[in-house]
Amino acid sequence: MKVQDLPSFKQKALQWAATFEVCCILDSNDYTDRYGKYDLLLAVGAKAELNAQSASKFDELKAFYELHKTWMFGLFGYDLKNEIEQLESTNSDQLNFPELFFFVPQHLIIVKADEVEVSIGSPEVIDIINQHSSSINENHSPINVQSRISKTAYTETVRALQQHIVRGDIYEVNFCQEFFAEHAVINPVEIYQRLCQISPTPFAGFFKIRDQYILSASPERYLCKRENRVISQPIKGTAKRNADPKIDLQIRTALRENTKEQAENVMIVDLVRNDLTKVALSGSVKVDELFGIYGFPQVYQMISTISCELNPNVHFIDAIKHTFPMGSMTGAPKVKAMQLIEEYELSKRGSYSGAFGYISPESDFDFNVIIRSMMYNAEKEYLSFQVGGAITFAADANSEYEECMLKASAIIQTLGS
Repeated sequence: MKVQDLPSFKQKALQWAATFEVCCILDSNDYTDRYGKYDLLLAVGAKAELNAQSASKFDELKAFYELHKTWMFGLFGYDLKNEIEQLESTNSDQLNFPELFFFVPQHLIIVKADEVEVSIGSPEVIDIINQHSSSINENHSPINVQSRISKTAYTETVRALQQHIVRGDIYEVNFCQEFFAEHAVINPVEIYQRLCQISPTPFAGFFKIRDQYILSASPERYLCKRENRVISQPIKGTAKRNADPKIDLQIRTALRENTKEQAENVMIVDLVRNDLTKVALSGSVKVDELFGIYGFPQVYQMISTISCELNPNVHFIDAIKHTFPMGSMTGAPKVKAMQLIEEYELSKRGSYSGAFGYISPESDFDFNVIIRSMMYNAEKEYLSFQVGGAITFAADANSEYEECMLKASAIIQTLGS
């Protein structure tokens, strides 16, 4: 079925989806991606749910998939690291998202170009969606965004982490800070639509689990599987864009040739290669693209692509387990970096720097990295977003802080704060 006005359909579909207790919307925002299969996926309602609670949550997911062997959509929280490694998370958590949550949808709508297919559920849902209004209602209270850490404390922490690098504990660590708002009353649909207008990105998404929401403008793919091939695309390297095309091109070129950004990027490429060797057919891990520069509305990003052939003796869910959390959000060596993250950050990451996406009936999957994203607990009226960057020996603490503010700019603009 063809859709004449896709932007209007997307807005109506989002408003319809958000009336259900559980939904997941994945939107490419018209970016061309060689590994992406779909322009838009709307998974709405839950026939079955998994909110994993045991000490073996990935095994619970395997059993859930084997039981249903159909489309399922879900969330991996950062703190699953504690199941994979001997780690812990004791920092403050005001959001309380599940660590691993998946659901089998009641309705699944797939959009490719201007073709819409109802893959699960009745085709009549298209008529129901079209009855919704496509207008955006400006309806939220003033949002008082606060920082969990001052600029002075942030720069002091960066320098403390650099001492760990000097001592040889780590080469690189991704240090993040939280911005939050208490007593926040928002319309999540309106805020997400506005975020996508300001910052359309290829791995955007809207994830709702009852009173908990993730509103994501993620530019980063964590991991996808296409038949027997597994692909990771870490981002390391950021530069602010300019409205002047000539200056903007200079910025792009400068990022591509920036040896500091290349050094940060290649450290994570090596980490991802190492993670993939745990699940790969011997000798199949390769770097498909190194230091690719990609443009988004606010920034240029340096993105590399690493892939492997999945060992046929390895369960596809173990490809996720053995590469999680993603190297771009941890550091190298990975375990020590995560220990230092826990020691120096002031907030539990929870869903932030985790991933959400889908698993298909054929065991293909695609998951983003939950960055440039707002987390919202409507019951507690608590809104949070975190931003961070790679700290290396060569990093300048003040520059790293400014990069954090650049990464936060689309969300701050969205909230009107």
